[in-house]
Amino acid sequence: MIKIIKNTIRYMSPVLLLLTIPAIVMAQAPATLPGGNTTTITQTSGSIPIPTALSQTGDITVVIGGIIRFILVTAFVIAFIMLLVGGIRWILAGGDEKAVEKARNTITAALIGLVVVLVAFALIRLVELFFGVNIISGLTVPRISPLQTPL
Repeated sequence: MIKIIKNTIRYMSPVLLLLTIPAIVMAQAPATLPGGNTTTITQTSGSIPIPTALSQTGDITVVIGGIIRFILVTAFVIAFIMLLVGGIRWILAGGDEKAVEKARNTITAALIGLVVVLVAFALIRLVELFFGVNIISGLTVPRISPLQTPL
């Protein structure tokens, strides 16, 4: 079990790093935040708005909701990647029963992980609906909208 965890960390660390680099490089602050909380740094090329709403927010639920959203999305992505890794291991097993068993265990663990993440999401949504709080309401599932033809 320890070996599986070490291998998971060893192989997933570069993947997670590669997934976060575009967010760091392409990060842009909005001109104004909903509360209007911005700080402007003036440079020779112009002014860059830097948001300060997180430091000025008095509501800890916003921060906790963001952390919960991040954990849910990260766990789902990791479980999905592990599902793909298990499938690739199964394909590359070449009839070796030990390798097939390892691949099957990886796929089983990944599916259990996906189910746990989805159940956690459902429970959080139920708490939101019953108690009227916003924990992860900003988290939306992308949808494909039908193409509209011009008239």
